[in-house]
Amino acid sequence: MNVKEFLHTELLHVGEYQIMVFHVLALAGIFLGTKLILFVIYRVFLKQIERKNFDKGRSLAFYQIIKYVLIVVAIALGLETMGIKLTLLLAGSAALLVGLGLGIQQFFNDLVSGLVLLVEGTVTVGDIVELDGLVGKITEINMRTSNVATRDGIMIIVPNSKLVSDNVINWSHNREATRFKVNVGVAYGTDLETAERLILDAALNTEHVSKTPAPFSRFIDFGNSSLDLEVYFWTKNMWHIEYVKSEIRKRIYKSFNQNKITIPFPQRDIHIISGDK
Repeated sequence: MNVKEFLHTELLHVGEYQIMVFHVLALAGIFLGTKLILFVIYRVFLKQIERKNFDKGRSLAFYQIIKYVLIVVAIALGLETMGIKLTLLLAGSAALLVGLGLGIQQFFNDLVSGLVLLVEGTVTVGDIVELDGLVGKITEINMRTSNVATRDGIMIIVPNSKLVSDNVINWSHNREATRFKVNVGVAYGTDLETAERLILDAALNTEHVSKTPAPFSRFIDFGNSSLDLEVYFWTKNMWHIEYVKSEIRKRIYKSFNQNKITIPFPQRDIHIISGDK
């Protein structure tokens, strides 16, 4: 048996379709070729990201689009190689697709939302988002769902439609420092200028707090037991923001103790009236 006869050896016969050794080898070649092309493209993107020529999130989103396009092209080539005409396949399954579409509308909604996310780039891999009061980092965006890692190390699978249609706060969207605040109260009679200077120094001397823009403070209200102050600051370390706030509070508490400034606690006067028996 020569090579030509071997390639045309029939392996399976289904109706009018014949599966030969040639078809199997062609499918394997298409599969391996697609994997190799995707591997090369991924390595190129990684090098560009390491050189900081491209934004990581948008680069990975662009790679995902290329990946899905190549997969669709590979499937189409595989079907054509098997002798299955795509036009006939689509025409024959039109009614079935309509029925499936009515039953799995949410599934297709998530698929379309995935394409919107990849094309628009409003939410990309590495972004820190707040969704339904939950803060997490986008670790992966797939066609139907996205993976969101919380600060507790829990991985949440979120349908892409929620990231598109719901109100999502993207802390990293502007790629710059984000503003946060820390509240503190001081006792009535405290010199406010001294208190504001101390909380500003506490913020400025905390790691990960940006010097530009510089932190600033505000006297916000006369509280029931305290004069309420706020210190605003900017940081690029959004993922560990609670740790940054904790360090600022520690420095404020230490500075207030050193300067004899009291942080009051709620106090209540209780009047006891005793009646005659």
